[in-house]
Amino acid sequence: MHDNTFSPGHSALRRAAPFLLAALAALLGAWLVQAVAVHWHAQPGLRQAMRDGLICAGATALGALPVLAVRRLPQRLADCLMGFGAGVMLAATAFSLIVPGLQAAKDQGFGGLQAGCVISVGICLGVGMMLLMDRAVPHAHLDQEGHTTRRVPGQLAEWLPPQVMLFVLAITLHNIPEGMAVGVASGSGMANATPFSLAIALQDIPEGLVIALSLATAGVKRSRAVLIGVLSGLVEPVGALVAALAVGAFSTLLPWGLAFAAGAMLFAVSHEVIPESHRNGHETSATIGLTLGFCLMMVMDTGLG
Repeated sequence: MHDNTFSPGHSALRRAAPFLLAALAALLGAWLVQAVAVHWHAQPGLRQAMRDGLICAGATALGALPVLAVRRLPQRLADCLMGFGAGVMLAATAFSLIVPGLQAAKDQGFGGLQAGCVISVGICLGVGMMLLMDRAVPHAHLDQEGHTTRRVPGQLAEWLPPQVMLFVLAITLHNIPEGMAVGVASGSGMANATPFSLAIALQDIPEGLVIALSLATAGVKRSRAVLIGVLSGLVEPVGALVAALAVGAFSTLLPWGLAFAAGAMLFAVSHEVIPESHRNGHETSATIGLTLGFCLMMVMDTGLG
């Protein structure tokens, strides 16, 4: 009897949840538009962040387009491509975020040990933010047959289709740290911001392909799967703008911003990309891809920066 007493309120809350989230997103969007309009001409890094974020989104779209013609990608190759993306992200985390972050902390007067502690705290904060989002936002992953591999606890699953929307939310969580990292690099005026962004865009191409193919395998129409793949990359320019605004407005936040983005990237690699690339038993192929991606990003960062 007591269950029936509370069910109407709970049901109303569940029905209101999507509208509350939409209202929050609208408020954040309005703030972002206003902030960009105010600082657009004053901060060159903001324009670069927007450009680089759009390049990454375009690379994701470019990777999704072949799904209109490609029927199926061998799972071993897909896992190798996922590993390649993980390698690029790991090298970007180390050489383009953590190392410059340590130097930025030292430039602000921190000693070697203090700089290491500052960056460590920032990394932990980035991981913590992604962990909270992973727990708060319902999402799921698709296996090679197109079935969800992770069920979503809680009541939010009732208003989210389990095989499409939850997978798209997982993609969004994965793309957020990439956009943040691009924004921090561009907004801070780092010398290697351009090769860093190009490397992120490079690994977005196979990522867009794998995303769209996974959706097509799940029974989504190919045209719609490509569209979702294209749209999934749009979170990157948004994340880039937010991060560039924060770093540009408060220069003292630079080492913290770099470390925060590094922590978010580490979480995405460890919690999402590597397990996904190993799930089908192709660990060796995924590891080879990771090694190649890591080396390529390292060469681009040290040779083109």
